[in-house]
Amino acid sequence: MKPYKIQPINSSEITPRELFYNRRKFIQAAGVTALAALLPRSLWAGEKFTDIKKSAYSATEELTPYKDVTQYNNFYEFGTGKEEPAVNAGHLKTRPWSLSITGEVKKPKTFDIEELLKLAPLEERVYRLRCVEAWSMVVPWIGYSLSELIKRVEPTSNAKYVEFVSLLDPEQMPGQKSAVLDWPYRECLRLDEAMHPLALLTLGLYGEVLPNQNGAPLRLVVPWKYGYKSAKSIVSIRLLEKPVITSWMKAGPNEYGFYSNVNPEVDHPRWSQAKERRIGEFLKRKTLMFNGYADQVGALYAGMDLKANF
Repeated sequence: MKPYKIQPINSSEITPRELFYNRRKFIQAAGVTALAALLPRSLWAGEKFTDIKKSAYSATEELTPYKDVTQYNNFYEFGTGKEEPAVNAGHLKTRPWSLSITGEVKKPKTFDIEELLKLAPLEERVYRLRCVEAWSMVVPWIGYSLSELIKRVEPTSNAKYVEFVSLLDPEQMPGQKSAVLDWPYRECLRLDEAMHPLALLTLGLYGEVLPNQNGAPLRLVVPWKYGYKSAKSIVSIRLLEKPVITSWMKAGPNEYGFYSNVNPEVDHPRWSQAKERRIGEFLKRKTLMFNGYADQVGALYAGMDLKANF
């Protein structure tokens, strides 16, 4: 057998060293980009918003650390333990995502999540979040007034209430395989509550997209009400002539009323609401009426018996 003869390579055909390494870096970067396109966008934690303006509605209190805000959550779709949502929510696919608005409206519409992101200028609003279990946080939410969305579908004169329905998908939300609530999760506000400028259509926190465990890709934040009124992972909104029975009203009608306003004078049947513990603090503090937003929202409930309408 004749030995194989290696053909000489002309110097003009040899790839320069610098170009070779740059090309390799380019291929690596392209591979990462291609992988990113295949993964749910929500998996890219830390994605930042730009051009966020500070809001005049913001509270001036010390913020709750990001770690606590994202690791201590009520989100029963992913488990009833406070740490379970952060563990179980990672595979929720938040792209693509759509939100339908129907009912007593002149222009029913389905919005894509990317359209919602551009619907109105995004603001950072530092709001208190008060939970019925007597713990609270101060969170820099990102979003805009829910009224910016509702007015685009033009409510009819019959519209008096607004229902919010969360995603129903037991495969992605393992907590829905339990009977702790009647799924999907439903909440409801009066129309004037929903149109109040403090009611926030929320798309992020701490300057970045909402983590899954905090209600991605969009949720409601109603800062003068207990946290369970702020529906998460919303897929449907309906404007109605009459109110609906919400998830927690159905689960415990003697414990969870329709209004669910933060009221230190109305105790939960199993514990007092007069004081709260801010996450990260040892001592409890006095609970403020309407969670400290009485000046802004008190007129909504003028003349009402707040103990009967709890």
